[in-house]
Amino acid sequence: MNSPSAEKHHIPLNDGNSIPLLGLGTYSKPQKTPKGACKESVKLAIDIGYRHIDGAFLYLNEHEVGEAIREKIADGKVKREDIFYCGKLWNTCHPPELVRPTLETSLKTLQLDYIDLYIIELPMAFKPGDKVHPMDENGKYIYHNTDLCATWEALERCKDAGLTKSIGVSNFNRRQLEMILSKPGLKYKPVSNQIECHPYFTQPKLLEFCKQHDIVIVGYSPLGTCRDETWVNVSSPPLLEDSLLNSIGKKYQKTAAQIALRFNIQRGVVVIPKSFNPDRIKENFQIFDFKLTDAEMKDIENLNKNVRYVELLMWSDHPEYPFLDEY
Repeated sequence: MNSPSAEKHHIPLNDGNSIPLLGLGTYSKPQKTPKGACKESVKLAIDIGYRHIDGAFLYLNEHEVGEAIREKIADGKVKREDIFYCGKLWNTCHPPELVRPTLETSLKTLQLDYIDLYIIELPMAFKPGDKVHPMDENGKYIYHNTDLCATWEALERCKDAGLTKSIGVSNFNRRQLEMILSKPGLKYKPVSNQIECHPYFTQPKLLEFCKQHDIVIVGYSPLGTCRDETWVNVSSPPLLEDSLLNSIGKKYQKTAAQIALRFNIQRGVVVIPKSFNPDRIKENFQIFDFKLTDAEMKDIENLNKNVRYVELLMWSDHPEYPFLDEY
């Protein structure tokens, strides 16, 4: 692989398309995010040089992402084909007959003709309906019988219809990936698996398995996560305070965050750090002007604590909860 640069940092996908190694994550709690913050962040990111935006129906801000992309196209800053947008199929939309209408709803919200990558956000189906988190009167989540292969076939049809260029998955473990890969009549392999991945959780076994099957790993929470105890394991140490990452950072005049991001892209892992902070969005992009040595890569790999920040324990009783298996 040529050394990626700020201008050119795409890596190939198994279907002939390609994905930029660095993207902007756009997840934020709608209640806590000022209106327009997402749109301004996406516009700034495109100005800085980001070409990969990671979003989702669930984030309730696809309209802002779409506006930002369309404004930058109208300004002549980018063409549509320069931008790589990833959208996600939520848990309540797994039944095959709901997949295409759900993607079409996202396209309508974004006001785009197609998206670049559509992924199954989680391997766990919830009861379909208007509520994204359906619960019974006792406050228990209402699950739905999951047939991941049938959902996958519906994604394949969306690709054939030109609604998305590529299709992939997220938070799938090895067994769930194998189920799709060995499905009779498989038309397209997943191009990617979006999973938590950072120096405290390097995912060596899943990374190796995906490499063998030509599936790109997209690492979410590449800088650790926010400390929101409603869904994050806050008992684990904050990644960016790590002394090794900070000392390597001093050598290159970079921050611990930039070292953590560089570590992953040098392993061929795509990173999608989320930020709506203009300085951080700029800083996260400045990872193409230096290279970690093999020894530094090894040292950072050795930081692995097998610590998951995003455990999603509230759904650990779902039959397809992915994190009970070793990988």
